[in-house]
Amino acid sequence: MKILAVSDTHGEITNFRKALAKVKPIDYLFHCGDVEGQEDMIRRLAGVPCVFVRGNNDYDSDLSYEEVVELGGHRFLIVHGHRHGVYWGTGDLKERAKELGCDIALFGHTHRPMLDESDPAVTVINPGSITLPRQENHLPSYAVIEITPKRQVLVTINYLDRGQRAHRSFLW
Repeated sequence: MKILAVSDTHGEITNFRKALAKVKPIDYLFHCGDVEGQEDMIRRLAGVPCVFVRGNNDYDSDLSYEEVVELGGHRFLIVHGHRHGVYWGTGDLKERAKELGCDIALFGHTHRPMLDESDPAVTVINPGSITLPRQENHLPSYAVIEITPKRQVLVTINYLDRGQRAHRSFLW
């Protein structure tokens, strides 16, 4: 099973199209907020089940601030992050994931990709921003999460334009 995770498209889908073309076929799409009204277009382009959450710039949206999804023997918590203080760390997000019985938490908001495996109970993933990146290399980024039939999880954070992989991780 392959999941494409993106965040912070901010109403612009050009780079989303590029990322999707690079990783297709996918089985699911997780969008970690600040989609700014492009849910229907992204859903059509992806052609797979999609999960969207409300970001701080999704003003008139009726999207939920958090979603819990069970796939491949794992529970995912998907949020934007602005309600969890993610600029100051992921501790609050990890605690919320644990409360909900989730072993993987995804967030956006900072526009910086990251993979945090410091807590054995919860792995935290930020795909970065596909549209407005803020990390040092300023390349649009996205995450691909693959779940094997034996429930192993492989996470890669990828950048557009170079195709390089910043992080590789196996969860057992």
